[in-house]
Amino acid sequence: MERQKKNAAYIDGANLHKGVGSFPWKFDYKKFRVWLRDKHHAEQAYLFLGFVPLNRDLYTQLQEFGFTLIFKDVTYDDTGKIKGNCDVDVAVKMMEDSYENSFDEMILVSSDGDYASLVQHLMKKEKLETIISPAFAKKCSILLKRIKKIKIVFLEDKKKIFERPNKKSPQ
Repeated sequence: MERQKKNAAYIDGANLHKGVGSFPWKFDYKKFRVWLRDKHHAEQAYLFLGFVPLNRDLYTQLQEFGFTLIFKDVTYDDTGKIKGNCDVDVAVKMMEDSYENSFDEMILVSSDGDYASLVQHLMKKEKLETIISPAFAKKCSILLKRIKKIKIVFLEDKKKIFERPNKKSPQ
């Protein structure tokens, strides 16, 4: 019997929230976590977020769904808008886990071109399974789409899987 892969998903929380927030339908995070486990063998799903105390109930629910939350302190810009950019944290965690050979393969959930050099490095090491883009295909960074041989899955194409019925749960 063949051993099942032991993979991990690394999720840029702000990028995911912004991407699925633009969908004309409500995104179900619980279904997303199940899909990551079943379809991509993601034993771990690291969700990187800026910590905002008002969102504690949301964080609890996400943990109950099976996400491992990794928080970053937030700052505020001149207009009072929250800044909680986690790109570097995601990249460092992926590089650490790659170096330590913690997982067979990795899944990156982001549409951000800032990850392009990381993606290329992990592909050379045969450590990256796929990119899951929360942005519409036309909004996903060209820097990611140009990378040869990387599979990009667009969440917009998965409405039948991830659409949330009209009841209260994280969006």
